[in-house]
Amino acid sequence: MESKNNNRAIFVLFLTVLIDLLGFGIILPILPLYAEQFGAKPNEATLLVAIYSLMQFLFAPLWGRFSDRYGRRPILLLTLFGSVIAYAGLGFANSLWILFIARSLAGIMSGNIATAQAYIADITTPSNRARGMGVIGAAFGFGFILGPAIGGLLIGSDPNNANFHLPSLFAAGLSLLAFLCALILLPESLNSETKAKIQVYRHRQRWLNLLQLSPQFCVLVGIYFLVTFAVAAMDSTLALWSKQQLNWGPQQASYLFAFMGIVSTIIQGGLIGFLKKQLGEIKLLILGILGLGLGLLLIGFSQSLILLLVAATLVAWGISVSQPILNSLISQMTPPEEQGQILGIASSCSALARIAGPTWAGVSFMKFGSSAPFLSGTLVMVVALTLSLRVTKRASEPKTERVA
Repeated sequence: MESKNNNRAIFVLFLTVLIDLLGFGIILPILPLYAEQFGAKPNEATLLVAIYSLMQFLFAPLWGRFSDRYGRRPILLLTLFGSVIAYAGLGFANSLWILFIARSLAGIMSGNIATAQAYIADITTPSNRARGMGVIGAAFGFGFILGPAIGGLLIGSDPNNANFHLPSLFAAGLSLLAFLCALILLPESLNSETKAKIQVYRHRQRWLNLLQLSPQFCVLVGIYFLVTFAVAAMDSTLALWSKQQLNWGPQQASYLFAFMGIVSTIIQGGLIGFLKKQLGEIKLLILGILGLGLGLLLIGFSQSLILLLVAATLVAWGISVSQPILNSLISQMTPPEEQGQILGIASSCSALARIAGPTWAGVSFMKFGSSAPFLSGTLVMVVALTLSLRVTKRASEPKTERVA
């Protein structure tokens, strides 16, 4: 009976996260072009992307602590309702500063993904936790496929009369639906016994000494930062670039994001497992970084739809391969008792990259031209490739026992 209830809770959580992420996917491709309607320059438009990640970086740990103390359900409900207000603010915005306030609020409330993962951890055993976490990954995948496609339909096909308000209000409606699903169908996962254990663990937990982190871990986190930096820079300027280079509107940009989401889902859904068995993780990481770098380079020189789709396929390949492999490698070299802290460090570095990437992309777009964020992303991937070759070299060296 308990297993049946847990499966039901996981399914409801999947629907809740999926509906919420659909709203995120709807807004992301059109946001820079939306900001332009209020006179924003490219560097200001990309800051709308960066400020979301900055708020997420600052508030996600806070939501985690609150969910440990007060329960998962109240935090999920609060953040989902906050997302309703944030998207509604985007929909009714009549100035650039309101866009920034609404986007900041959306970033603050985005910590509900971490709370959802904690919910999964509460109701699963170690043996089936990976399957439970995969539910969150599936929600991400569907959200990034369907969200941009829905946004493209809602915004209209005429670039000169794009309806930026309707997608934002539709996203607010989705978040309201997710809130109602959680309110009616989702029980609390954290019982008083588990709460007590968490508090005892927090009191006994020692801070991880960053100076004792292995060089290989630092290299892997460095690669993770560089990959995320390049991807975030691309995400924040691709719509602006397509408008300037191809005379596209927000609908076409949204469909391009949806296309990359489909390719990523195909790769992560089955292809990556087969390739990992055939090539090994480190070789696959190198191929992923190569694909991402080449894809960014081709975007910078694309003048036709065919070449752009080839570039987008390579970028989707690089993202879908490199990020999961990096997470896997970092986790494998980490003792079980330090998994949370180590992966938290990697996640924090990724969040910083999502702040720095769009910020740099906006500046380079204005100073050096519309292709600069993609060409500079290629150079960043050259550095990442050099570091990944260092990981390969270290992996091939004879293993020596670590001295305690």
